[in-house]
Amino acid sequence: MEEVLTYLVRALVDEPDAVSVKSFEEDDGTVVLELYVAEDDAGKVIGRGGRTAQALRTVLKACSVKHGRRVVIEVMA
Repeated sequence: MEEVLTYLVRALVDEPDAVSVKSFEEDDGTVVLELYVAEDDAGKVIGRGGRTAQALRTVLKACSVKHGRRVVIEVMA
């Protein structure tokens, strides 16, 4: 799932080398993906009204169903 998120976000931003994803699992089994991007690219990843971020969450949710897990994406700038 980290690879999918990294691939999608690198296509959106101006500085693809600054994109990194860290993941950890919470006690309830939820996988939290912390997405780090350059400060100038945070707006592009979030999108107008949060639409781009919501689309990313939708794609990752479809991916996580296959693995039987819940995924949360947090955008860190």
